[in-house]
Amino acid sequence: MGAVSPNVPGPLPSGQQGPDQGGGRLVVQRHEEPALSRQPRLLGPPHPLPPGTGLGWTLLAALAAQTARLRLGLLVTSNRIRPPALLGKTASTVDVVSGGRLVLGLGVGVGGTHQPPGAGGIQGENPAVAEYAAYGLTLVPPAEGIARLAETVRILKLMWTRDVFDFEGEYYRLTGTRNEPKPVQRPGPPLLIGGWGTRLLRLVAEHADVWNVPGPPHHTVEFVAERSRVLDAHCADLGRDPAQIARSVQVLVSYDDPATTRATVTALIRAGMNHIVLSLPRPCPQGVARRLAEEVIAPVRAVTA
Repeated sequence: MGAVSPNVPGPLPSGQQGPDQGGGRLVVQRHEEPALSRQPRLLGPPHPLPPGTGLGWTLLAALAAQTARLRLGLLVTSNRIRPPALLGKTASTVDVVSGGRLVLGLGVGVGGTHQPPGAGGIQGENPAVAEYAAYGLTLVPPAEGIARLAETVRILKLMWTRDVFDFEGEYYRLTGTRNEPKPVQRPGPPLLIGGWGTRLLRLVAEHADVWNVPGPPHHTVEFVAERSRVLDAHCADLGRDPAQIARSVQVLVSYDDPATTRATVTALIRAGMNHIVLSLPRPCPQGVARRLAEEVIAPVRAVTA
């Protein structure tokens, strides 16, 4: 799913901007599962992919080489698909190719953990079960998924700041790990962590620059606001200023009813969310970017400024 973030009303945390300050953002897909990313609809390679799916990180590198101002990222990449060091090397490379424009979106991989039907606002059985099986990947319990993600974050930060290191965790063990070249952004790309569980939000409070959660129709505005308060409580417990973490939320756009989309976005901003991702159902109508700017983004900014 291609999406544009209008960054309403403010930017990422201070000190985490790349050369595109004031520019837009292109966020590829909503979740990266083994079928990987769907082709971005607003901006793509000069030779569009045939119908189907493309590899999210490969598409980001292609987009990075052809753009100059857009910040780039996956919303989000599943921690269950790649070993942490491979993910760190991949992310470092994309940040270098883009000149420092990567936002590293990362999640437990809800599809890669055992989930009851209807989890995350998705009706029916977990659709990723068959996809993971097709790619030879296994599901793990949610608690293990969070623990693995915590180790991955530690490894990523070591890769971006150390010349060489060893790592001994419960799930990952590395010896003599090096990562050159380092990311352009120092000490590393902004880390966006997606999710809404209480244990996951603790990890966000400890490490993330941006927190992302699915909004309507998957979760209500009230649910998003309540989860944001839980994140605030974790920050207070850790002694971290909650304002250091940007609050990001996805909203499914209605092409036929922009007034409802405007009302939803406005309510989320007033609930404290400061980074809005407009998720675009496919197929996208002609001129969708201009329509969103005129029918959603500009009117919302006018009433929330």
